[in-house]
Formats: sequence, C-alpha cells, structure tokens
Amino acid sequence: MRIDKYLWCVRYFKTRNIATTACKKGHVKVNNSIVKPSREIYPSDQITVRKNQVNYQLTVNDIPPNRVGAKLIDIYRTDTTPKEEFEAQELLKYSKDYYRKKGEGRPTKKDRRDIDDYLDDTNTNE
Repeated sequence: MRIDKYLWCVRYFKTRNIATTACKKGHVKVNNSIVKPSREIYPSDQITVRKNQVNYQLTVNDIPPNRVGAKLIDIYRTDTTPKEEFEAQELLKYSKDYYRKKGEGRPTKKDRRDIDDYLDDTNTNE
C-alpha cells in the first residue's frame, strides 16, 4: 500500500490529499529516509510523521484493506512516539499565551494609550 494512503487509512491525516502534500514536503520518513507519496510500505516499517510540530513515530503492524475506524487503528500500527514530543508541544502552548490572540490585529487606540502610560510610569520611576 502507498504511504499516503496508509497514513490516511490509519487517520493521521483527514484527507489523502493532505497526506500526499505532507509526503511531498518531506514531513514523512520511512526507515529514516524521506519518501515520495507513492512509496510502498510493508509490515515492520518504521514511519516518522511531522505534524503540528510533533514527530510522531509509528511501526506498521499490518496493512488495512481500507480506512478504518478510530477504535481499530491499533491493529494496524504501534505508536512509539516518545512522551518528550508531547511535552514540548505543551510548552509551546504556554509560550503563546503572552501574545495577542490570533485575529486581533494591530493594537487599538486604547491599547496604545495603555502602553504609553505604562512606559511613562516605568521611565519616571527610574
């Protein structure tokens, strides 16, 4: 089975087109080598998928006949992703809390006045 189809079948990607794009961009490795979407995979292959800044690592147990339900995924793959990968993702969430939320755009006039007042207060205290 093709690698893009396999990743779609075991629900790592929502569509097969997204899986194909990830392969073309070099986000998918089989046995530590970057592969094309048409690469055939076999049981016991080691796959690394970079998705959402996490390197998922999995081992192919069997080839599914078609897309499988979420409860049946573990029959066809073994997830060997280290816990450190997920911990790094949690740290990224906390680091983003200090910035403006997405879509808020430039500071408003009120935000600008608050910033100026804060800077004036810190300069007079020195």
